[in-house]
Amino acid sequence: MIIHGFAGIGWSEALPPGNDEIGFELDAAACRTRIGAGHRTIRCDVTQYPTWVFKGRTEGGIWSPPCPGFGKSGKKLGLQDLPLVHQAITDLSRGKDTRAAIGAACRDERSILTAEPMRWMYDLMPEWICMEQVPSVLPVWQQYADILERWGYSAVTGVLDAADYGLGQTRKRAVLIASRVRDVQLPAPTHGGLGQPPHVSMADVIGWGYTQRPAPSVTGGGTYTGGAEPFGNGTRQAMRKVIGTPAWRDRGVHHLRPTIAECAALQGFRPGLEFHGGAGQAHLQVGNAVAVPFAVAVLRAAGAFSEVHSPKREATGVAA
Repeated sequence: MIIHGFAGIGWSEALPPGNDEIGFELDAAACRTRIGAGHRTIRCDVTQYPTWVFKGRTEGGIWSPPCPGFGKSGKKLGLQDLPLVHQAITDLSRGKDTRAAIGAACRDERSILTAEPMRWMYDLMPEWICMEQVPSVLPVWQQYADILERWGYSAVTGVLDAADYGLGQTRKRAVLIASRVRDVQLPAPTHGGLGQPPHVSMADVIGWGYTQRPAPSVTGGGTYTGGAEPFGNGTRQAMRKVIGTPAWRDRGVHHLRPTIAECAALQGFRPGLEFHGGAGQAHLQVGNAVAVPFAVAVLRAAGAFSEVHSPKREATGVAA
């Protein structure tokens, strides 16, 4: 069984068909998206779900905790909470659950969620582990790696750019890959290097935008609940400077706002995947997701599968 906390949709779309994944997700619209896409889903607060149910039958573990407090925008309160997060991880790695007390002391209530995966790792010891978040969380992933190595895992961390794995979008993320049964390394880039295909341009993916480079990072929008602008203000200003040049392909509209379907394409999702909820909720699901080609590369490096991946799958998921 593959345990997938803070499930969203990206990792699940990257897993090979026929996998035994079960995703834990709190957001109702995201759960509907997952179920409609054929992914087994339990709607719950993963921090309250018991781990003993899965003891002795967990092959893999995937976690991408929420990251707004650690990102470049907003108040960045999560960065101020990092010492507390480190302490919670240390405690959980010793079987001591201090999440409630430490979470109450955090300036951003979401910061403590970054320590949550350690509770599951300590209790279940998955065969392989994949984790992802914004680059500023890399020191936390390094702490996880140090603990996992003491437990006998091979573990590696780093900041990777999804554009180097065939995505038509520049998207840097901190990752952790670990395994109890094989030596792991960060996946080698497949695009943009010497002798490799060039990076995929934004215009090649959605028909407009940059012609010679990937798109900037797609976000969930301007607010915590999703917004109308998946590209930030600074990004849009940079785009306007190249409009009318060979570096830009126009589409004949006055704004630079991609549709939900275009955002999904830039994230590497299969055509026709339906994102449930209102426009803000759908943009949030897409923008918060792990990019699919990037997730495939990370999962393969962890040993989650070795066969050639096909993104096509049938809708067979059920709600639990």
